[in-house]
Amino acid sequence: MADVLLFHHALGLTSGIASFAETLLRNGHTVTTPDLFDGRTFATVEEGVAHAQSIGIGELIARGERAASSMPENLVYAGFSLGVLPAQKLAQTRPGAAGALFFYSCLPLTEFGSAWPKGVPVQVHAMDHDPVFMEEGDLEAARDLVSQADSGELFLYPGDQHYFAEPTLPSFRPEQAALLTERVLAFLDSVGKPARS
Repeated sequence: MADVLLFHHALGLTSGIASFAETLLRNGHTVTTPDLFDGRTFATVEEGVAHAQSIGIGELIARGERAASSMPENLVYAGFSLGVLPAQKLAQTRPGAAGALFFYSCLPLTEFGSAWPKGVPVQVHAMDHDPVFMEEGDLEAARDLVSQADSGELFLYPGDQHYFAEPTLPSFRPEQAALLTERVLAFLDSVGKPARS
């Protein structure tokens, strides 16, 4: 089993994020889903991003760090889109990370240091024609990151949607989402601790 700290995207802590967390829980992992928006959710990405900007990106990352501060070090840090910000910061800078899972986004390593930490496996998942991921620097950042990691994988799925694994949205693509989930569960099994008998 792995201990996962999972950060939501710009729509907030939606039922889709909760559903993904529940899937991980059903497979024996522990999942904590901090609410960086204090209970608010949004119908559109534009509204969510505007709210995130009103809070401040630095404050959102700090909220993620505060959420981690009372938890053990050997966590898998996971984030969807906007949630990659605190997830990547923690994976790169908090000692003892067990792994990292980044969905739809990836930041340059230089945002939080100079290199990816030794021994921390990582997966990055996105669609191969998502204009956000492909045209705003995420693809290059992801390629650089996985090339530095001792165990790094970049998975590109056919399609042009950003939130493709979110079951409550029109952008949901069930076949690709199922494959993403399968790969994530295999990753968590590989980095997790043996279950207690």
